[in-house]
Amino acid sequence: MSDDFDMATGPEAGMDDGAFRTAEGRISLLWLERLRAYLEAGRDEDVALVMEPLHSADIGDVLEQLEPAERIALVVMLGDRFDYSALTEVDESIRLEIMEALPNADIARGVAELSNDDAVFLLEDLEPEDQHEILSALPTFERLKLKRSLDFPEDSAGRRMQTDFIAIPPFWTVGQTIDYLRAEQDLPEEFYQIYVVDAGYTVLGTLPLDKFLRTPRSVKIDTIMNTTFVLVKAEEDQEEAARSFERYDLVEVGVVDESGRLVGVLTIDDIVDVIQEEAEEDIRLMAGVGDEDVSDTTVDTVKSRAPWLAVNLVTAVLVSYVIGLFNATIEQMVALAVLMPIVASMGGNAGAQTMTVTVRALATREIEGGRVRRLIRREMVVGIFNGAIFAILIGLITWLRFTNAGLGVVIGLAMIINMIVAGTFGILIPLTLDKLKADPAIASAVFVTTVTDVVGFFAFLGIAGLWFGLF
Repeated sequence: MSDDFDMATGPEAGMDDGAFRTAEGRISLLWLERLRAYLEAGRDEDVALVMEPLHSADIGDVLEQLEPAERIALVVMLGDRFDYSALTEVDESIRLEIMEALPNADIARGVAELSNDDAVFLLEDLEPEDQHEILSALPTFERLKLKRSLDFPEDSAGRRMQTDFIAIPPFWTVGQTIDYLRAEQDLPEEFYQIYVVDAGYTVLGTLPLDKFLRTPRSVKIDTIMNTTFVLVKAEEDQEEAARSFERYDLVEVGVVDESGRLVGVLTIDDIVDVIQEEAEEDIRLMAGVGDEDVSDTTVDTVKSRAPWLAVNLVTAVLVSYVIGLFNATIEQMVALAVLMPIVASMGGNAGAQTMTVTVRALATREIEGGRVRRLIRREMVVGIFNGAIFAILIGLITWLRFTNAGLGVVIGLAMIINMIVAGTFGILIPLTLDKLKADPAIASAVFVTTVTDVVGFFAFLGIAGLWFGLF
């Protein structure tokens, strides 16, 4: 802590919402320093005054900046004033760390104030006995809603949905609906459309708010409702639900159970989180780091990365074996040892480019039917053209560097072969993994790199041996 920091100063001395972030959007170090001082001194009211203006997302950022003990102290000092929705904004490891340190009774009080989807998000990673104890402390109706959502598969639309929605019968008029909305106390905080249902809660139509508000009071709902609408099943994967939002430009969609009964809604704010989570997951998987977060412990990080490093070690041994087959060739022409990494590196990069495009296309369902064959042909042709371009460049460089035209021809031919292989296998490997029901984002990079390394070294050293008669 800086020497000029005055513990006597409080919120009135500049601790306002504007001081929370710097002009660059980062949390102010001075702000954070003062908060830490209040936590250390046990000044509950000062802590509450400092945190009160913050949005739940900003509170989440603060929690991530604090040390573990400071996080717990902050939540405890705020007590009933702590916004538990802030826990939906932090990494999973931090969220579990905080919730494990709090009494289940406190968590139950906090969860009771959250929307259904946020409450489920907090509860789903807890141990079953903790879930049961927290749910038991909630009112019966709230408990049943949460338990129903938790019964749906993880990462499904049912887990993400909000169970509060507006449903009306088709024979009501616009005026009756307006009167109902004004008189009803238990309405969702935010909603974008009204659902028209029968007695069994089967959706008959939807009514966007803009159309609803522009219609005279005397008009019946069934004459203005949209009878063409999109619904998602509660068991459907959240990524598939997000794809429906993207495809049909939705801001809200109804969620139905196995019998077609409306049980909840998904809104755009939920789906934005899903899209971000899925994108981050794919990036992490392609790098072989699983569900790792920056806040994970050293042990967790080692456990996350070690398996794929072990796989890489196995493939590296395979590549070294291929190189070992040409020891005599390398010994007779040392220049080969200098040049052979170039071929493998270029092939690896080309394969990674194709693989990335393919994995993304598979994730967004852009590859179907005849598009697969066209894409394979395109990548092979791209490999030929790129191979020819860079074969000429590296061939000339090699000729000038080693004054050996034959060596330039050899590396040029190997470059063409490896670029074609890189483009072809960069698409075939993700497609094959997808057909085998394996996530192509997880293992594609390892296999593509192995193929391009093996083919690159084998092609270069093999052609060199034949060209110069070194075998």
